[in-house]
Amino acid sequence: MIIGLDVGGTHTDVVLIGEGCILRQTKVPTDPSNLFGSVWTALDEVTRDVPPETIRRAVLSTTLTTNAIAEGKLEETGMIVSAGPGIDPECFRTNKHYYTVSGSIDHRGREIQSIDSMEIEAIASLLRSEGIRHVGVVGKFSVRNPKHEILIREILGDDFENVVLGHRLSGNLSFPRRIATTYLNASVYAIHKKFFQAVKDSLQKKGLHIPIFILKADGGTMSLEASLNSPGQTILSGPAASVMGSLPFASETEETLVLDIGGTTTDMAILIRRVPLLDPLGCELGGYKTLIRSLKTRSIGLGGDSTVRVVNGELTIGPDRQGRAMAYGGPVPTTTDALFVLGKATNGDVEAAKKGIESLARQQGTSIEETANQIFDLACNKILEEAARMIDDINSKPVYTVQELLEGYQVKPKEILVLGGPAPYFAFRLAAMTEFEVHVVPQWHVANAIGAALAKNTCEVTLFADTERGIAIAPEEDFYQQVKKDFDHQKAVNLAFELLKNKCLQEGASESEVEVEVLEDIQFNMVRDFYTTGKNIRVKVQIKPGLIPEFRDMAEKLFNFCPLPGTI
Repeated sequence: MIIGLDVGGTHTDVVLIGEGCILRQTKVPTDPSNLFGSVWTALDEVTRDVPPETIRRAVLSTTLTTNAIAEGKLEETGMIVSAGPGIDPECFRTNKHYYTVSGSIDHRGREIQSIDSMEIEAIASLLRSEGIRHVGVVGKFSVRNPKHEILIREILGDDFENVVLGHRLSGNLSFPRRIATTYLNASVYAIHKKFFQAVKDSLQKKGLHIPIFILKADGGTMSLEASLNSPGQTILSGPAASVMGSLPFASETEETLVLDIGGTTTDMAILIRRVPLLDPLGCELGGYKTLIRSLKTRSIGLGGDSTVRVVNGELTIGPDRQGRAMAYGGPVPTTTDALFVLGKATNGDVEAAKKGIESLARQQGTSIEETANQIFDLACNKILEEAARMIDDINSKPVYTVQELLEGYQVKPKEILVLGGPAPYFAFRLAAMTEFEVHVVPQWHVANAIGAALAKNTCEVTLFADTERGIAIAPEEDFYQQVKKDFDHQKAVNLAFELLKNKCLQEGASESEVEVEVLEDIQFNMVRDFYTTGKNIRVKVQIKPGLIPEFRDMAEKLFNFCPLPGTI
């Protein structure tokens, strides 16, 4: 059996999957001030009286790091950045404790200027005096030679809880994005570690000594232990869970628009013949452009619990959420309250919902029912408008899927898949407003948790070789090897595949999940005085994203519900 768990801004959903179907499922309110308590309650309900030895693994999807970044609730972090001549790192300042230092490496990995150890020691002393416990270190060409980043970490010593080195997070050369990526990984480390420890200790206390995985922004999984080294990978894991939960039901011949309508946000994505789109450079969140590999998704502040108000005589929805709907004891009218007034939702206090919508109707000079319909239509229109903007943005650039580049391809979805708590209500109205075929994902209320449970491990490796210098390096893997002049691109690919397989297995994947492919394979000769002096080679390989192989063919069946005795 497998546990799938999705921690959303409004609800925490959890499923227990086994015997080809869902055995148990539950949904509990998410308490942002006690996230662990929400997770524990949900897990306890679906695993009660289930023998621990029958559970194979657990996969979590969380909004913890995403919310911390979006809300600006980041840990105070020190940043030490070196670039050398030509570019001023001050242009990419991330925060208050940001220091530019001497020392530089060139584009081939050769040292141009050494590190000034006294300068680093002075910065370390200052950071310690200010109580800074987390530090990020970035050099412009550290992915070609990480010597300076490693030396700075050594000079910093053991006085800091966590030192993040930029070259260990991405093999890409984008200096500004690597600075932002390093900063975010360092600043969310403390909150992610707290979550990691709470989940791990509680599952072990319950007798569940099982592998624990966490969903990444690219729709794949990594072990919870591995996530401590790069907590930024968990950014946008919630929208990724939406994509994975919808995959089995998307068209195999057309493009599909996926809408996950939750309590706090609506997350949207595009699938091309059941294949997700990829953000080729990395995701952007909170104004930070990163190198964090991510599915192409978009989130808007509109959900079932979004606050509805009248501003200058006009109805507005969101982007804020002030609590649950008034039908569930909340303080202000919401989109969900409009559904209660229209008779589409009944499992709450209808009179409280009417009271909230009535206050808006008086300001509008309309009836309660008319106001409720206006709210519902406004919500649907805002979702469709934002989806259209996302599609236009996708079509303005080369289209990347998780498998290939589709140069010149124009995305034109012909169907919409809807999931999330209010999915059936919205699907009916969206179908009336558009020419799309609109379908509700089976088990729409817990589809995210199912998607997380079935996602396979994904990771990538970037290998750089310079045969003139006689080196091959994979900076993210802390790998360095001397090579001979006859080292060519095929040997580089083979070496990269070997590193990738080892990395994937170390992160907890099974042998069946190791499906590798080449993303990038570049080789060019280096010429000096009309003679070829060596080869410059760059190879990037990945584990193919998707669903766990043993569940891939029966994914649709797994959305059936066949409860265990005593199910929720």
